[in-house]
Amino acid sequence: MPLEKTFDAISAENRLYDAWEKAGCFKAGANASRQETFCIMIPPPNVTGALHVGHAFNNTLQDILTRWHRMRGFDTLWQPGQDHAGIATQLQVEKMLAEQGNVGRRDLGREKFLEKVWEWKGEYGGTIINQLKRLGSSCDWSRNAFTMAGAPGDPRIGHENSPNFHDAVLKVFVDMYQKGLIYRGKRLVNWDPHFETAISDLEVENIEVDGHMWHFKYPLQDGETYTYIEKDEDGNVILEEVRDYISIATTRPETMLGDGAVAVHPDDARYAPIVGKMCEIPVGPKAHRRLIPIITDDYPDPDFGSGAVKITGAHDANDYQVAKRGNIPMYRLMDTRGIMRGDGVAYGDEVAKAQSLASGGAFTEAEVDAINLVPEEYRDLDRFEARKRVVADIDGEGLMIMVEDKPIMQPFGDRSGVVIEPMLTDQWFVDTAKIVGPALDAVRDGRTKIVPESGEKVYYHWLENIEPWCISRQLWWGHQIPVWFDEDGNQYCAASEAEAQAMAGADKTLTRDPDVLDTWFSSGLWPIGTLGWPEHTEALKKYHSTDVLVTGQDIL
Repeated sequence: MPLEKTFDAISAENRLYDAWEKAGCFKAGANASRQETFCIMIPPPNVTGALHVGHAFNNTLQDILTRWHRMRGFDTLWQPGQDHAGIATQLQVEKMLAEQGNVGRRDLGREKFLEKVWEWKGEYGGTIINQLKRLGSSCDWSRNAFTMAGAPGDPRIGHENSPNFHDAVLKVFVDMYQKGLIYRGKRLVNWDPHFETAISDLEVENIEVDGHMWHFKYPLQDGETYTYIEKDEDGNVILEEVRDYISIATTRPETMLGDGAVAVHPDDARYAPIVGKMCEIPVGPKAHRRLIPIITDDYPDPDFGSGAVKITGAHDANDYQVAKRGNIPMYRLMDTRGIMRGDGVAYGDEVAKAQSLASGGAFTEAEVDAINLVPEEYRDLDRFEARKRVVADIDGEGLMIMVEDKPIMQPFGDRSGVVIEPMLTDQWFVDTAKIVGPALDAVRDGRTKIVPESGEKVYYHWLENIEPWCISRQLWWGHQIPVWFDEDGNQYCAASEAEAQAMAGADKTLTRDPDVLDTWFSSGLWPIGTLGWPEHTEALKKYHSTDVLVTGQDIL
């Protein structure tokens, strides 16, 4: 048979790959001639994804290792699959609906919208699978898994043989909840006002932009004065004057409305005479100006700005920590869209409640969250429009010292492109500090090796200083949190509504938590869920634990 004059790579590659698949060359156990097993779990790419050079490099390394072990007779499995990619997939489907002129997600309702997502997944979710095949990846595609397999509405397209991942996810959540490892609480999170959901640190891009630093006067209570003394490095007095205010610098004036205190460093002698005094937030109706205490904390840097920092615990990560240490009320100023709150009673009444707390009154998180400290003239404004008006109003009273034009680091949502708002919200958390011990011990004892060894220091620092993990997202596409509430707010955690109702009693009306789980909660089960856990399958017995992780250090 004569050779063709030109080689058609596309047809040849497709023909050969199809022949390999039909012959079962890549199936688990193919060519096995010895008892040893070798298993790699493909880091599941997003179902919305397309192959990029990172995937090509990563999967080539996995393919080399897999083929090498398969050729030597190992019982080999390279497990493929895709991640349901909660926020990314929801974004793609919402874009599709808009382009087609259909009604939006909220008009469709949750059930109908999820039907559209499953339809989209069936039509477009195989893109990256076909690209990996074109690359020559020798995965066992008959076992292709999906992190939403088995969830309500799953039509089983593209992951026909995938184990029921949904059951595995619910089982782990319920088990961890019952052990006290999962709880619902109010903490500061990265809030995306476009998607109206919490997002992870990895989904935030900090970008340097042109910004401003405003310096304002916070007048002391009843016109009290003190002698402000500034010294140089040698202790020589370079400024001495009588002041009736403390100077505060901020890049976000709209958040002043939620200040709970002003903090200075305990060793900063300039402010020693006024520690424990009260100062006035210089914005809002004059008849209802709010007083807040001047406190000490190690957080303020005496050499940065004025050395005095306003503490707005509900809208800044550092302030949140100071507020927690000092038991300072944290007032939320915005709604889920980044709009200044418009709820609550008259501003004067809200200020009266807050003032009693500033004077030492007892409070609960729920009581503080209900207080809206946005004056009527700023309510229902976009946060950036409110900023302009706050600055103009303070300047109009002669309480603005100066404004600096300077570059600032601004957090943006990596998919929405909008400015992220640190927000104090009710979320579900994993108490990670209680569960990292075995992971630390595994590396310390040498049972798990990190290559290169320099990565160990990062690993230890991360786990030894770990924060609670926010696992809830205010989305519709994902594993819905298996917790139901009765009219009194009592929680019932169960794998099904019937079980939750049995726990609550027939006389209780239950409502399910609308949030879904962070994609990483299900992805974390990838090595066992793909092998059929929680069922005790032969595949689980044979291929777990797996042998190699080929992944980026950000994933590790």
